[in-house]
Amino acid sequence: MGLIKTVCENCRKCYSCVRNCPVKAIRVRSEYAEVIDERCIGCGKCIRVCSQQAKVITESLNECRRLLADNRPPVAVLGCSYPAFFNDVLPGQLVTGLRRLGFSEVHEGAFGVELLSDGYRRAITQHPSDTLLTTHCPTVVDLIERHYPQLLKNMIPLVSPMAAIGRFIKDRIGSDRSVVYVSSCIAGKFEIEDEPTKGSIDCVITYRELSQMLQQKGLDLKRLGETAFDGIQPNRSRMFAISGGPFQAFGISSDHFDPDYISTEGEENALEVIKDLAAGRISPKMVDIRFCNGGCIGGPGKNNRLTTFSKRNLIIEHHRTRDFYYRTRSTYLSDLMPPPLGRSFQNKHQRLGVPSGERLRQILRGTNKFEVRDELDCGACGYPTCRDHAVAVYQGLAEADMCLPHSLKRLEDDHVKLTQKYELAQHALAQQFGDTHIVGKDLRTREVIRLIHQVGPTPTTVLIRGESGTGKELTARAIHAQSRRADKPLVTVNCTTLTDSLLESELFGHRKGAFTGAHRDKKGLLEAASGGTIFLDEIGDITPKLQAELLRALDTGEIRPVGSNQVSRVDVRLIAATNRNLEQGVKNGWFREDLFYRLNVFTINMPPLRNRMDSLEELIQVFVAHASTRVNKALGAIEERAIQAMRQYHWPGNIRELQNIIERAAVLTQDEVIRLENLPVIFSEFVNQNSLGLETNNLRQQKQKHVVQFEKQLLVRYLREAEGNVSAAARLAGIPRRSFYRMLDRAGLSGTNFRN
Repeated sequence: MGLIKTVCENCRKCYSCVRNCPVKAIRVRSEYAEVIDERCIGCGKCIRVCSQQAKVITESLNECRRLLADNRPPVAVLGCSYPAFFNDVLPGQLVTGLRRLGFSEVHEGAFGVELLSDGYRRAITQHPSDTLLTTHCPTVVDLIERHYPQLLKNMIPLVSPMAAIGRFIKDRIGSDRSVVYVSSCIAGKFEIEDEPTKGSIDCVITYRELSQMLQQKGLDLKRLGETAFDGIQPNRSRMFAISGGPFQAFGISSDHFDPDYISTEGEENALEVIKDLAAGRISPKMVDIRFCNGGCIGGPGKNNRLTTFSKRNLIIEHHRTRDFYYRTRSTYLSDLMPPPLGRSFQNKHQRLGVPSGERLRQILRGTNKFEVRDELDCGACGYPTCRDHAVAVYQGLAEADMCLPHSLKRLEDDHVKLTQKYELAQHALAQQFGDTHIVGKDLRTREVIRLIHQVGPTPTTVLIRGESGTGKELTARAIHAQSRRADKPLVTVNCTTLTDSLLESELFGHRKGAFTGAHRDKKGLLEAASGGTIFLDEIGDITPKLQAELLRALDTGEIRPVGSNQVSRVDVRLIAATNRNLEQGVKNGWFREDLFYRLNVFTINMPPLRNRMDSLEELIQVFVAHASTRVNKALGAIEERAIQAMRQYHWPGNIRELQNIIERAAVLTQDEVIRLENLPVIFSEFVNQNSLGLETNNLRQQKQKHVVQFEKQLLVRYLREAEGNVSAAARLAGIPRRSFYRMLDRAGLSGTNFRN
């Protein structure tokens, strides 16, 4: 059938529909809960209880409008409960409104009850010793067919009053004419799709849908005159919509104390009676069951402004009133013999698997229920007991995660684990990236620290300049830590490692399908850093095209993702760094002049390590402590000879090179002391034998020392001329490239330190 749909994006998996569905015709998916059509009985309770409007009934308005647009307009039939829903207008005004909508005739559905009266009386006479069940409530019929098939033999084989009057009208005016039934019962939408009753009614709309049509047409029923009903005026059957009404309509005399005739309504009462009948605990002659509270006046399309008692009084008053306008055509009076009103019922019960005892225990253990006392039966999952929920899990109707105590316990465990992992990650990040303490007591370092304290609290753009490895990123982190944005993110981007197009996507983001491989929307780093700081390292390496887009973002505070026409505003502080000569870049045309002046608001020049020898020992001690932790060795000191050798080195890689050399030495040392032998070979050649009180008059040693120094000076010269290109430097030196590499390794040099 599929008449109750799930709006998946609205579903929040609150399990309200599961809790309230009387037959648990709900399957819980990973993202939403859906109705199982084969188990649904069309009571509409899941629609009423869903606060997010995730469950909706398929509207029939479009089908009704299509029938009204036909050359032969349809006939309208008003359900027995209509006086309780259109209580503020006269019946004749409602008829006029339906006529104005385009209906050719308007009938009272109560006459369908009178068409069935003889059939019900005949069934009682023919089966005096059997228990008979009325079949005019489509929800009860579906309930028995799908969930209590053992009671199929007790159902009176007659159609509902809706199907009866539909067949009667079509038998009189032709089966090609369409009939639209107006009712509070959404189960009628299901009934007209059922094979035994298909074709009797072409479309069912609710009172709410009818009100919507009238409103769209601009029809105010209170301002309309009265028009007479068509068809045959019903007599006793107008009481059918309320409790006890069917027995009166069928001419069955009973009282409240007669156990042979039971009339009940409402979900709880209906299920209790059906369970008693199925178990054989009661055996009355006839049972009239309506699933909605109060009977048909309590259907899903009910008027919530009125109580059940108020609506009951309206039905009674309507029954007592006789001054209705009726015009009965000869077509309906010529032959009062009703058409065939019988129907058959089918066993639609789907037997679901039942888990074994061991499988049931496994499912229960999976939700932390190891003993009977663990089964709280709290009902939060929508099932009355934990074992019912476990069975539903086995049958594929539910998920283990629906168990609230289990989910809370798992969340608590996950919270503890995540807290531990977060603390470990914070500790690791603090060790590797979190330090913003700049080490050094020399004049140049103290000047850098002073500038950081001055510019940190301001929103000013900062340009950090200096050779590679001088600590530009550390300075950027220190500025962010001193700023008012310290509690917001610091996003670091190395502009050298990304291509132009990839860097654009990283900075500004992109939309799905913007380029090959863009399978989903991606937020840019500028947007991710909004409210905080973004550090663009080696900004001198970005192309002029990207420079222009970056300049626009800085000036306007707006970014446009790749492949999008919409802009987003960002509030981000920019810190940039470069080891290139941007003034020369402006002159040569590879760096935009306007962007240069936009960046060069506040400049911090990082001194190279060779100009900070007064802070060398302090830096060494810090890096020895870091290396001790990283390589898991208890390093205590570094010998004086190694420090003296480091003082004589020119440090082309600056502080980064010092840190890497200390870590390498920490790996190589066999004890708790870093020695000269653990350093690269070139440091041994810098040791001044005279200053250490050793014998230095050996001609061979003096010669070798000067040869090594001279060789290194030549290597440095060739690398500078070749701008760090080792192959080109080897050609300038006139020696094989492999030999040149060996000489570089011996001298502790690298071509990367000489590239522009």
